[in-house]
Amino acid sequence: MGFGAILGQGPAVETLGAALGSGRVHHAYRFEGPPGVGKELAAFALAQALVCEAPTPFACEKCSACHRAVTLAEEDPKVPLHPDVVLVGRGLYGSLLGSGVSEATGISVEQIRKVVLARSGYRPHEGRALVFLVRDAEELTLQAANALLKTLEEPSDRTHFVLLTSRPRRLLDTVRSRTLAVRFAPLSEEVLVELLQARGLSPSVAALAQGSAELAFQLADPEAMTEREAFLTAAQKAMDAPDLAEAIALGQSRGDGRDALREQLGYFAQALADECRQNLARDPAMAERAARRHAVVLSTLAEIDRNVQPTLALEAMAARLRRA
Repeated sequence: MGFGAILGQGPAVETLGAALGSGRVHHAYRFEGPPGVGKELAAFALAQALVCEAPTPFACEKCSACHRAVTLAEEDPKVPLHPDVVLVGRGLYGSLLGSGVSEATGISVEQIRKVVLARSGYRPHEGRALVFLVRDAEELTLQAANALLKTLEEPSDRTHFVLLTSRPRRLLDTVRSRTLAVRFAPLSEEVLVELLQARGLSPSVAALAQGSAELAFQLADPEAMTEREAFLTAAQKAMDAPDLAEAIALGQSRGDGRDALREQLGYFAQALADECRQNLARDPAMAERAARRHAVVLSTLAEIDRNVQPTLALEAMAARLRRA
């Protein structure tokens, strides 16, 4: 793995590299940025470098420690094989916490006590460092966050924390004040295309992925792509039909799956934006019509976000598109 696997995050990688190079790795980091942009990859790369048997100061990526730091167990809990790289996250330790502990609403205080506090008071098993990686740290319950505060502020020697979050404002101010922020930006479309092609997936979804590799991989799923194309075909039929029958059919065929509908509307909006760009020079009137229709689709997306009933929103969208 290592830092070389992290694309499109030059400033964040440079910050961490400088810390490793100077030997001044902070005891508590907060990696913040949108989902699917490389935060967890960077956290594991940092942990790998900290436990490596022969750091340069980066991880050699060849020793046993490096391998175990980034290899997850095949059975539950699916956590790193290295005993000094400890992964924390909601629902990871069901068997350890027991059936009486629920993590339906967040990372429980029981997990912090049994996984973090019980371990952080001891030296690293293999001598170099002890690293705690907290996945989706905004999911820490109030009790869990408060239980972690003292250890975050004054950890034992050679103990490091990395809190990963896509919603840093949801963290307690006291947690944020005890962690050093490293910010991760949305990935560029070029980087997303490279990542998609490396997996043999269609790069056409890169523009829809909002800078997230995770979302790009989901969008490139063949079944999801088939559904989006079917929605686009149905929407175009509704626009071109002589009456509103197709508009009504479009609304009734979508059901109440809001997340899938948002994705399909986003794809539709992107298709209209592409149509507008392609016609700007050769047919300005068609470009203007595509731009008006694009605005209608974006308006419908906003209505869906305001919890307007999907069937009604789609019927109204189709009617407005016919007039645009």
